[in-house]
Amino acid sequence: MSLITFRRLEVASFIHSTVYLSLLVCAFGLGKPQPETFILGLTHGLMWITMSLICIYAARIRVIPFWLAVTVAILGGLGPFCGSVGFVIEDRRRRRTPTGPRAVKA
Repeated sequence: MSLITFRRLEVASFIHSTVYLSLLVCAFGLGKPQPETFILGLTHGLMWITMSLICIYAARIRVIPFWLAVTVAILGGLGPFCGSVGFVIEDRRRRRTPTGPRAVKA
């Protein structure tokens, strides 16, 4: 069993979006409190780098589609919400597409 799964990446993406939203609220909504913005900014940066590397690898081993890896890696530094939305879109696409041994291929 692989440690890299679609669900784990999706959860990590939503956690990253939460960290980023917290950073925005802290930086712009609360008058720039320094320790919090530094910690949240550092966390966002490290999570973006980690998510980018893992998503690129996940695309290579076909856990996620290439377009989703590019969305996370390119747009994730400025707005990780794009990656989270991408995971929602891909999840809905997967639910509509029949898979597994009972799937009928036309």
